Amino acid sequence: MECVFGMVGNGFAVVVADTSAVNSILVHKSNEDKIMVLDSHKLVAASGESGDRVQFTEYIQKNVALYQFRNGIPLTTAAAANFTRGELATALRKNPYSVNILLAGYDKETGPSLYYIDYIATLHKVEKGAFGYGSYFSLSMMDRHFHSGMSLEEAIDLVDKCIMEIRSRLVVAPPNFLIKIVDKDGARQYAWRESISDTSVVPSV
Repeated sequence: MECVFGMVGNGFAVVVADTSAVNSILVHKSNEDKIMVLDSHKLVAASGESGDRVQFTEYIQKNVALYQFRNGIPLTTAAAANFTRGELATALRKNPYSVNILLAGYDKETGPSLYYIDYIATLHKVEKGAFGYGSYFSLSMMDRHFHSGMSLEEAIDLVDKCIMEIRSRLVVAPPNFLIKIVDKDGARQYAWRESISDTSVVPSV
C-alpha cells in the first residue's frame, strides 16, 4: 500500500513518500526512508519490493557518484534519469527489478525537473507524478489543485491535502509521510507528517 508522489514548483521540486515497511499483513516499521539523496541536487523516491527498491537505488546512487569521481562533473538530472531508465531496461529481460521511481533534481541551466520511471523502464519528464495505491487519490488532488509555477507554500499545502485524502480514503493508508525538496540550495529533508511514532517496546519482567 505504498504512496509516492511529487511535483515541480517555481524553482524547486518536492517529493513525498510513505514511511511504512510492510510485508503481507505485517507492518515491520513506520519510519522507513524511501527517498534517497542521489547527490547534492538530486532525489530518488522509490516504491516496490523492499529488496529491489533498496538494492537498485543504492546501485544508481553509487554509479552516479562514480561518474562524478571519474569525470569531475556531476550528471545532469536528465542524464541520471536516462541512466536509471537504461539500467531498468537492461535488467528487464534478465532479472527485472520491481521498482518504480520518481527522480527529482535541480540544474543551474534548466532549473528543477521531475522524471517518472516505472518498473518496465518507461521514462517521462513530468510536472507531477505518483505511484502506489495512494496515486489514485494524490493524482486526482493534483489534477484539481496543481498549477505551473507554484510557490513552496502552495506546494506544501497541496502535499498536505494529498496526504489527508490518502489517510481518509485509502482503507489501509500508511500513517506517516516524509517530505523532501530539491532547489538551488540542494536536496534536503523538509518535514515529516506523522500520525504514529515508532516506540521501543520494553519487555515485561
